Amino acid sequence: MSMRSKERHARLLEALNAGEIDVDDLARRFVVSASTVRRDLQHLSKNNAVRRTYGGAILTAHANETTLEQRLAVQGKQKQAIARAAIDLIEDGDTLILDAGSTVAAFGRLLQHRRLRIITNNLALLPFLAKAPTIELVVLGGALRTTSMSTMGPLANEALRRMTADHAVMSADGVVNGRGLCEADLEQVALKSLMMQQSKEVIVLADASKLGRAEQMAWAPLPPRWTLVTDVGASEEQCKRLADAGARVIVASVR
Repeated sequence: MSMRSKERHARLLEALNAGEIDVDDLARRFVVSASTVRRDLQHLSKNNAVRRTYGGAILTAHANETTLEQRLAVQGKQKQAIARAAIDLIEDGDTLILDAGSTVAAFGRLLQHRRLRIITNNLALLPFLAKAPTIELVVLGGALRTTSMSTMGPLANEALRRMTADHAVMSADGVVNGRGLCEADLEQVALKSLMMQQSKEVIVLADASKLGRAEQMAWAPLPPRWTLVTDVGASEEQCKRLADAGARVIVASVR
């Protein structure tokens, strides 16, 4: 399967998760023919990711959360732009807690030549950071969460309680004014909350599609003051609401 098809399949799952189910609407959104969308949906239904309906499809019960590989294929330019903008917030010698997630993974890959101490549960970053000579790397142990390729649970929480950091760099399935970071799993938000508590500053990396999304059931409240790095797809109204709620909003230009 081509990378273009993989990205379209991932974006189809995102659209279905947001409630879009009509083939014609999906074709217009992705600028492809309706027959291409039908073929994509047929492929996804064979993998039990979606269930076909008359005129469209819906997600199956276990497909509410996409995998890390699928998320890496979605909003790729936006995530790279956000990662580049966030680099300016970090100084050599800092201690960072890096959350799981595809945008944080994009950010972490840019740190290989910096002088930093990094604490993370993001296993996707290990091949990039493990051999970096100026990175002191601490990996949080715990149970493996395969959808995000990360660790979590009591072991990760207990280890993190013994550490502090200058910055916690966070991801989320959704960022909602007044509620915090939205995720699929209670153990996820327990660890995210602890990451933020153990850090002087919280930096959330979230592309515009994540702002206002509240599709999952678990929440990690944000501190009174925090930094959001997003992309130019974020509306002025969204940015203003978040700023009014205590966020310093940085909008990254997409090249």
